Amino acid sequence: MFTQDQLEKYADVMLWGLKTSRGRYKKNEIVLIQFDLQAVKLAEIIHSRLMDMGLNAVMRLAMTSVMEHNFYKKGNNKQIVFVAPGQKELYENLNGSIHLRAPESLTHLSDVDPKRIGKALVAHKPLRKILDKREETGAYGWTLCTLPTQELARQAGLSIGQYCRQIIKACYLDGADPVRLWKDIYKDASVIKGWLNSMDVDYFHIESENINLKVVPGRHRKWVGISGHNIPSFEIFLSPDWRGTEGSYYADQPSFRSGNYVEGVRLVFKKGSAVKIEAQKGEAFVKKQLSMDKGAGRVGEFSLTDKRFSKIDKFMANTLYDENFGGRFGNCHLAVGSSYSSTYSGDPSKLTGKLKDQLGFNDSALHWDLVNTENKTVTAHLKGGKSVVVYENGMFKY
Repeated sequence: MFTQDQLEKYADVMLWGLKTSRGRYKKNEIVLIQFDLQAVKLAEIIHSRLMDMGLNAVMRLAMTSVMEHNFYKKGNNKQIVFVAPGQKELYENLNGSIHLRAPESLTHLSDVDPKRIGKALVAHKPLRKILDKREETGAYGWTLCTLPTQELARQAGLSIGQYCRQIIKACYLDGADPVRLWKDIYKDASVIKGWLNSMDVDYFHIESENINLKVVPGRHRKWVGISGHNIPSFEIFLSPDWRGTEGSYYADQPSFRSGNYVEGVRLVFKKGSAVKIEAQKGEAFVKKQLSMDKGAGRVGEFSLTDKRFSKIDKFMANTLYDENFGGRFGNCHLAVGSSYSSTYSGDPSKLTGKLKDQLGFNDSALHWDLVNTENKTVTAHLKGGKSVVVYENGMFKY
């Protein structure tokens, strides 16, 4: 696993991510640390750092896989939608959160009706909306990361040593000063985002062996990314106008979601909604997930990763890493479900629900990233009639 020095560097990077996602934190503000059991050593270091910063750290141990399975299998209808007293109050006062993921199982909910999982997500959606609104007003920031576990390594087909090394190099923990390297990436990504945002785009056309998709950015949009929210994160993305999505999309990377394994997801969109849903494995689960609410079968995000940034070159059985895959051709991913208000080019604090509807920002309890690593070309068709290739051979063409 990690040495103490590597854990200390990981904590440095996580705190850089937290600060970058929002800005400065004031003394006595509240930061939640939610962690899996096997992430406790990193949680202890970060807790100590937050105390030194004068912040109030709230510690929350996530449910184990056994607890989570019992919750969905044994819970009655009221228990499934139960929200603990004080949770709403905490979220209304929260200034930051750090999520440390170290799953001990990835398929422990495979015998659970996906509708029960969806029901719990919908019940907790109001809590997420509280944090979304706080983030829009600059009162809240967040970041997350993954720690290696035997289960992650097994599902990825790697040894635990190989899995550790992927995390170490992906997060630049093998460098003397990882935070400085992340600051350099942040600066380079800002140039790409500025270039993309300077274009007046009517729609993007994404083409690969199994993708032929039209994505309309919509009005008042901007590309964002590498903002500290995820460690690691190399993706640059926007939340398009879901109503303009047309064509076919294919995820060649498998996906582990809500204790289920899914492979070979293929979606066909018409007038913004998925009208055909197929999967080589887990198709019934996919269909139920995309029907949990009216926005679940619509697009909430389109993302591209430049292979020059990402050192991730193996499947990791973890969306955080797989959506940032570098490899030979980089990757794109399409997220079905909720959109990100951070991609609104105006003042996010003024982005009301009514305005989101008018601009085509999607709303859902679901947000599921589906990754494609095929060699692809992304062409921007400009409103003036010209077209520009913006991404090819895994790289932005700026």
